[in-house]
Amino acid sequence: MNFTQQNISDVSNDISKYVIRTPVLRFDFIDSLCGCNVFFKCENFQHTGSFKYRAAINAIKNISPQFKERGVITHSSGNFAHALSKASKELNIPCHIVMPSNTPEFKKSAVQYYTKEIIECEPNLKSREATTDRILNEKNLCFIHPSNNIEVILGNSTCAAELIEDYQNLDYVFSPIGGGGLIAGTSIAIDKFSENCKVIGAEPSSVDDAYRSLISGKIETNKTTNTVADGLRTNLGSINFPIIQKYVQEILLVSEQEILDSLNIIINKLKIVVEPSSSVVLAALIKNKSKFKNKNIGLIMCGGNIDFDNLKF
Repeated sequence: MNFTQQNISDVSNDISKYVIRTPVLRFDFIDSLCGCNVFFKCENFQHTGSFKYRAAINAIKNISPQFKERGVITHSSGNFAHALSKASKELNIPCHIVMPSNTPEFKKSAVQYYTKEIIECEPNLKSREATTDRILNEKNLCFIHPSNNIEVILGNSTCAAELIEDYQNLDYVFSPIGGGGLIAGTSIAIDKFSENCKVIGAEPSSVDDAYRSLISGKIETNKTTNTVADGLRTNLGSINFPIIQKYVQEILLVSEQEILDSLNIIINKLKIVVEPSSSVVLAALIKNKSKFKNKNIGLIMCGGNIDFDNLKF
């Protein structure tokens, strides 16, 4: 698909009454630490606590009419489940969520507030997909993928579009990368609304499938999902990967300790509540700060849904 400024502007206008235009925050401490000018785009303040509400509301608004009564379904262990369930309730469309049985209770309860149609499955991708397919066919629902969906990607693009509209002199925008939906949306927005800004992906070293995918030219997978950045454990998709190949400058890897150290800075020094998936971008900047000296850097804080009971810095 060939994206245009108008595509993104139309989506921004269409979902504007549903989403929060999230703030961009600055901190002298961070500028000094990183040796550059840093702009935090705070999607942790978005409805349901993450950027995924942008994706969910846009996807729901664009489903075919025959599904508006039957409903939608997705598989998600957290933020997209929360976002899609709220968006569905907002538009009065039935919503079914397939969640792994080991999903933390605080995430399940967030979804249960908006829909009772939660179906548990075994905690692996094969079971998630098989369970989703079964219910999808039984009830003739509309499946909305959390990241590998054009309307999801366009919804996500509105975040970076807002950022570049507010700060047009950015040299780089850093985006976390997991399933690829956020960075795909970010990269098309930056490409259409900025002449000089580049997009950098940030990814945990322990789940570096996107990093390896850009090198090999094909979608790679991970043998483990062992990272504290639980929102970044998923793989790229056939729709978002070509966008990432075309528009993303590079992907920087960070260790688990670097993620936790950055999370500690954001929560304890800046007093912002974010989840580990958000701190990955600051970790990547701190690790590579000599490369970005004196530049203007946008960091997308993708979400703030953190389980404090199990957090260990």
